[in-house]
Amino acid sequence: MNKDNALVVFQDKKIRRIWHENEWYFSVVDIIEVLTDSPTPRQYWGKVKDREFSQLELSPIWVQLKLSSTDGKFYETDCANTKAVFRIIQSIPSKKAEPFKLWLAKVGYERVQEIENPELAQERMKELYEQKGYSKSWIDKRLRGIVVRQDLTDEWKKRGVTSQEDFAILTAEISKATFDMTPAEYKKFKGLQKENLRDHMNDLELIFSMLGEASTSEIEKTQNPETFPEHKVASRKGGKISKDARIALEKESKRKVISKENYLDEPESKKRLEQK
Repeated sequence: MNKDNALVVFQDKKIRRIWHENEWYFSVVDIIEVLTDSPTPRQYWGKVKDREFSQLELSPIWVQLKLSSTDGKFYETDCANTKAVFRIIQSIPSKKAEPFKLWLAKVGYERVQEIENPELAQERMKELYEQKGYSKSWIDKRLRGIVVRQDLTDEWKKRGVTSQEDFAILTAEISKATFDMTPAEYKKFKGLQKENLRDHMNDLELIFSMLGEASTSEIEKTQNPETFPEHKVASRKGGKISKDARIALEKESKRKVISKENYLDEPESKKRLEQK
């Protein structure tokens, strides 16, 4: 399981998923690609739907949920929960079917364990970061940042902001106010592509990211914005608080907080450098 829980990996292939109605829903197209190695998994899934399900089901066993695509945007995507995925697998001839079923059951069980004991999720996350060579002090900040981020999204949800697109817009406002760069601009600055930006921030960058989001969360609680433009204003204010603190530190230390430093694996870093 990857650190963001938005992706899981089966035999080196990524499968998108989303937490919906108290359970995981997986991208059916991603599963089709894993099981069949088809170059056109969407077309393959379309044929499976027409052949196996259209005439048998009064309603589909899948739902359409918005998942992130390779272009960074969110699109309506056919998704299925664990029970439905097992039914879909039965309609797809694949030598990977049995190992995939075992893997799927394990992924679902781990999530149940984590709901019952949230500390398990943090421990698994720590192990993943440690295996990648991150320091314990960095890991502590990263995990704390995840908690701060969750608190902020909870405040947004309480006030009617629920879509991932809106979260992304407000997050960009905080980042722009804090670092003078949106997350997309920041990733480009660091030479990243699909990697998670915060996994490639240094300690101070993580701290000021947290400060911007924690400040925004407090402003949300006290000012209780009701419209989306008001949420954007609150996000800019929270980011501005963090920016002022960043500039003050840079002035005293005579060192920039914002850095091109990242935590890419050495072979990948060399590869990127060669491409520039």
